[in-house]
Amino acid sequence: MIMNPLRRRAKTAAAKEAAAAKEAGAAKETAAKTPAGTPDAISEGALKSGKPDAAKTPVTVNAQFIKDLSFEAPAVPEIFNEKPAQQPDVHIDVEVKAKPLREKVFEVTLHINAECKLGEKVAFMLELAYGGVFTLKVPSEHLQAVLLIECPRLLFPFARNIVADVSRDGGFPPLMLGPLDFVAMYQNKVRQLASEGDGETAKKAAANPGQAG
Repeated sequence: MIMNPLRRRAKTAAAKEAAAAKEAGAAKETAAKTPAGTPDAISEGALKSGKPDAAKTPVTVNAQFIKDLSFEAPAVPEIFNEKPAQQPDVHIDVEVKAKPLREKVFEVTLHINAECKLGEKVAFMLELAYGGVFTLKVPSEHLQAVLLIECPRLLFPFARNIVADVSRDGGFPPLMLGPLDFVAMYQNKVRQLASEGDGETAKKAAANPGQAG
């Protein structure tokens, strides 16, 4: 028996429609059994809306800003006419500070100080304090590490661009900061506090994020 191709296509399409209707019915039944306030329902709603679930986000960036910025080039324009016998000597200091604003909300500031010298002459000095306001929903034992590692890591790309733009606009090649290891910086800070206070200072700092940095 030879089946009509049109009839076969119609049967295939009908089967697909029936399967889709069955899946839709199962999905409605599951949704009806799931309370609206449960985590599964919230996650499903977040996926459908395409927006992250704020209630489950451990780190939220509320604002970013330049808190302080200065650039000095005391030797210009004469220094542009000099032919340095050696490569510029660039010294960079980075520090992270944090303080609480209200419950679960903190201000984290990334301080970057850069000095460029050609021989004995200072080509330029740049100071930047770039800050952010963060809402943190993390366990208290992880709060200090998040403040001094994850928060400055989120701020750093923006601060890096500012340093490059300002040094370039000052007439010099852009100062491109390399990646910073905030984990190592945090570990060094903890070891320093532990050695200075026999462990007590480090414990107090970990318990009081307002003294971070």
